[in-house]
Amino acid sequence: MQEIGYPKTIRVDNGSEFISRDMDLWAYQRGVILDFSRPGKPTDNAFIEAFNSKLRSECLNAHWFLSLQDACEKLEAWRRHYNEERPHSAIGNIPPIRLANSAGATSPPDVSKAENSRPAWSKVG
Repeated sequence: MQEIGYPKTIRVDNGSEFISRDMDLWAYQRGVILDFSRPGKPTDNAFIEAFNSKLRSECLNAHWFLSLQDACEKLEAWRRHYNEERPHSAIGNIPPIRLANSAGATSPPDVSKAENSRPAWSKVG
């Protein structure tokens, strides 16, 4: 977040981790809008439900995390694989990075051109 800023909106379900006062305060302090799906309607958020399934099966269930640092490293390696190497059937069996950058540069792309980046003065710690 220090490099590219916070997202404008985060779509969430009504799980207890998302409806807490702490989460609401965190989002408010950073200018992030929490967009809640309708209770009992996972189809409102089908893309993230599919993503969460892949994250769980391909990364979280596939590794033992020995420390916070180890977890960060393994999650970052999976994120890069998911975005830069892994073919996605919904976009013609190419990795997402090819849509954003036909030259194939690694992610994240130049942060000054990131759509959701905010000016440095607007970043809240």
